[in-house]
Amino acid sequence: MKKWRKLSQEEIKQRVFSALSENVDYYNENILGVPASHLDDRVFYQNAPFLEDAPFLSTLIHNPNHIGCHTLGSSESFFKGTQQIEKEVISICAHDILKGEGDYDGYVASGGTEANLQAVWIYRNYFMQELNATTDEIALITSADAHYSSAKASNVLQISFYKVAVDEEDRSISREAVKETIFQAQADGKKYFVVMANMMTTMFGSVDAIDCYTDVLTELDLTFKLHVDGAYGGFFYPFAKQENDMNFSNPHVNSVTLDAHKMLQAPYGTGIFLIKKGWMHFANTEEASYVEGQDFTLIGSRSGANAIAIWMILMNYGPHGWFEKTLVLNHRTTWLCDHLTERGIEYFRYPDANIVTMKAQYLKPELCKKYGLVPDNHQNPKWFKIVLMDHVTVEKLEKFLQDYDSL
Repeated sequence: MKKWRKLSQEEIKQRVFSALSENVDYYNENILGVPASHLDDRVFYQNAPFLEDAPFLSTLIHNPNHIGCHTLGSSESFFKGTQQIEKEVISICAHDILKGEGDYDGYVASGGTEANLQAVWIYRNYFMQELNATTDEIALITSADAHYSSAKASNVLQISFYKVAVDEEDRSISREAVKETIFQAQADGKKYFVVMANMMTTMFGSVDAIDCYTDVLTELDLTFKLHVDGAYGGFFYPFAKQENDMNFSNPHVNSVTLDAHKMLQAPYGTGIFLIKKGWMHFANTEEASYVEGQDFTLIGSRSGANAIAIWMILMNYGPHGWFEKTLVLNHRTTWLCDHLTERGIEYFRYPDANIVTMKAQYLKPELCKKYGLVPDNHQNPKWFKIVLMDHVTVEKLEKFLQDYDSL
């Protein structure tokens, strides 16, 4: 199903206000049993004239609670209007961006960390409920450059964590390194594997060769489920490199994390979890009996305004507009790399990525501090990165290079 197309500002506004009209109206309806309300109108003024042209701010004030997972059927009917927009977001991401066919489940999470935990939680429960595995037999595997949420998932869910070594220069994993890690895990008694593959790491923008994992695990006839962490790259890499295997067209990819509060520039607290049909039930909390449709998410209650923000951004650009934005950022990144090369500064840039990571030995601390460069390690940095976001213009990059030359 292809849902993504560019809409006019007026169409976006009408769609959001129409959705809000289908939600509960705390002012005019006799709603007594819901432990929620609109935002406090002594602090957040409800009748400001500008709100008539501000669908996102209006949604914040209406305060819809999107508890649960709305792709599964029954949900809290008090917020059915904005829930439908969230379902459209899930479909756009799964089908139009990640090349999925058929039906998918998912929800707008609080961020990539939660979405990654949701995936590991589902697969851990699957191994335990369907294959009678114990937590001591389950391992989570990522590359050494993976986001710290993988370590957090291991800690919270009490399963062992193994890191695959990466090449220090090109940040790649290899089949040999994957095999070595798996053999170590097997020696420790692990039989079931959750793999978290990177679609652009936050420090280097590097993308895992996903077949390094799947080929080795298949060759060894091991039971595994594969999740793609696209928290940084999910709204960039599929456009920068349209032919890739980090999406649902790859039969091994069962779930994906995206973060709208990075490249999409949505408000913080806006991640996305996507998974193939037939898996969300492994995270069902049946004890949430007072919630219509029960709760299949890690977070529980969550703001419907975040889903509205994602939908509005996607509809404002459309697929062609978003591709163009990605193209501009990539050209800007190439411009920076050319100027770093001229100066003999050693750096790493994954092909078609908009992160440039420079070796710390070439940069003075005062320069890094002035321009907010982020290190790989605050105690003993080896690398500092520049992330080519929307606000990182050529003019700002020129100032950085001029200061580099003068120091």
